[in-house]
Amino acid sequence: MTFSMTGFAALEQPLDSATLLLELRAVNSRYLDLHFKLDENLRSFEPAVRELISSHLSRGKVECKINLVQRAKSNQALQLDEGLMQQLAVIGAQAQQHFPQSRALSVADILRWPGVVQTEVLGQETLLEDIKNLLNQGLKDLNASRAREGEKLKALVLDRLSQIEALVEQVKPLLPALSKEYQAKLEAKLQENLKNVDPERVAQELVLFAQRIDVDEELSRLTAHISEVKRILASDAPAGKRLDFLMQELNREANTLGSKSVSIQTTQVSMELKVLIEQMREQIQNIE
Repeated sequence: MTFSMTGFAALEQPLDSATLLLELRAVNSRYLDLHFKLDENLRSFEPAVRELISSHLSRGKVECKINLVQRAKSNQALQLDEGLMQQLAVIGAQAQQHFPQSRALSVADILRWPGVVQTEVLGQETLLEDIKNLLNQGLKDLNASRAREGEKLKALVLDRLSQIEALVEQVKPLLPALSKEYQAKLEAKLQENLKNVDPERVAQELVLFAQRIDVDEELSRLTAHISEVKRILASDAPAGKRLDFLMQELNREANTLGSKSVSIQTTQVSMELKVLIEQMREQIQNIE
């Protein structure tokens, strides 16, 4: 299956006395680039979270946000951290000495301060398991989103490949006639301007020139590269880097076809090929 590197997932998990909030965002990147925005109480879990994400994704810039919103149980009496409140009172008084016009801390400000209202401390091992379960589900949703986007990219690439195949089939029958026509014109010009030249030498030069302008090998390689792109798209392995390399090879053959061109038809085909290849390359930048 073809996966895009772009995806999004958001989930929440109610716990006994808290709620876990997870958000995953992924965009294209050359490598796997992980960024974390974890709640202060969850920072110790970053290595485990990083390992779990790395086991599911191979490329992309991924932002992972996990917040823990704690709440008191209805039958649980709230406790205040008196030591922290005393510190806030001292710091507030000191700050007002420097800024006498400022508003003093209100009761609401103090109660909102992290750690002032004490809640039940969640068990770290249990919390880690809850985070892993939520993250597994989030990664599953993220990959489903990436798969849907990947199928769209795959369809677009296959459509462009079909157009390239049609162009190759269009130009193949023209090559023998174009080569003979050009050789006849060149031979006539040589005979006209070099009347004393040995005809056998002229024939040899024409054969050498015909070999230089022969594009049958380029067309064969184009066909081979197209088959390889289709094979990679049909596999389950990450395909982005290999497809990007094949786009370079396809473009190389299209450029060679243009440089060897001796007719308007083949020049136009070369230009159309390069446009289609560039369209594919832009989309392949988003494939994992």
